[in-house]
Amino acid sequence: MAYGTASGPDDVERYYTDVRGGRSPSAEALAELKRRYAAIGNRFLLLDITRQQADGLERELNAQGIAVRAYLGMKHSEPFIADTVTQMREADIRRGLGIVMAPHWSGMSVETYVQRVEKAAAEGGPDFTFVRRWYAQPEFVEFLSGRVAHALGQLYPRERDAAAVIFSAHSLPVRAIDNGELRCLACDLCEDTCRYRQELQETADLVAGRLGLPDGSHTIAWQSAGHTPDPWWGPPVDQVIGELAAEGHQAVVVCSAGFVADHLEILYDLDIEAQQVAREAGIRLVRTEMPNADPAFLRAVAAAIREHVEEEAT
Repeated sequence: MAYGTASGPDDVERYYTDVRGGRSPSAEALAELKRRYAAIGNRFLLLDITRQQADGLERELNAQGIAVRAYLGMKHSEPFIADTVTQMREADIRRGLGIVMAPHWSGMSVETYVQRVEKAAAEGGPDFTFVRRWYAQPEFVEFLSGRVAHALGQLYPRERDAAAVIFSAHSLPVRAIDNGELRCLACDLCEDTCRYRQELQETADLVAGRLGLPDGSHTIAWQSAGHTPDPWWGPPVDQVIGELAAEGHQAVVVCSAGFVADHLEILYDLDIEAQQVAREAGIRLVRTEMPNADPAFLRAVAAAIREHVEEEAT
């Protein structure tokens, strides 16, 4: 499962309205979103990439002896999750496993996909289990480490010696609970601290440890916050880039660890907006390549699925 995307410029308003729960966007907001798509060449890549990921996972798991048939479900565009569940039921599939193409869990993100599947499956199946998180899967950590190492290798030696690494994920709206701690808005599923934030930090620390990054040379930040009255997780990537430049870092690598495909939040928010911030701050920015349908990435996701299947069998 994945978030979904407009299919082209003429579908942006339909897509944006669906994201907003059926509320039409203002003319200004719609024009701004269309402008951003135009700035990246009106490329709408997410559906094709997610389909390639699904097909690749099917091949990888079957090659490992786990007989599966992959189905694709999107939250805000066709094929919609509920329609896919119906298709599975009509194919007489009895057992399903759901996985969201997002490694870190949040009640506002991953769990909303689970809820859509369960609502559709309640009408007659299939029976589902879910891989809810795979941020610490060793193969995934190894994959990200390779991407970060490659990005660092693109820097000049003097830049690399004074470089920092930002690990980012999509920001979420937050609220303060009784003790003043921030939690993802409308999420009461975390007990002590926000799991989403904690999991991103753990991914960052695991990769940094694997690469032997110097102490203090990596941090987490948030990107692609929405324009709503609610506060969102911070600090934002743009702010952290400026702070790192002010501290004397000559370069920064952004590893968007919470995303697994090229789409607007990468091609515009990082490649255009963040790059402009870096240029103005006098610091060089290089981002890691997105996983997309890289076979090594798909083997990492397959490992998480295989582990889940084996646990379910015991």
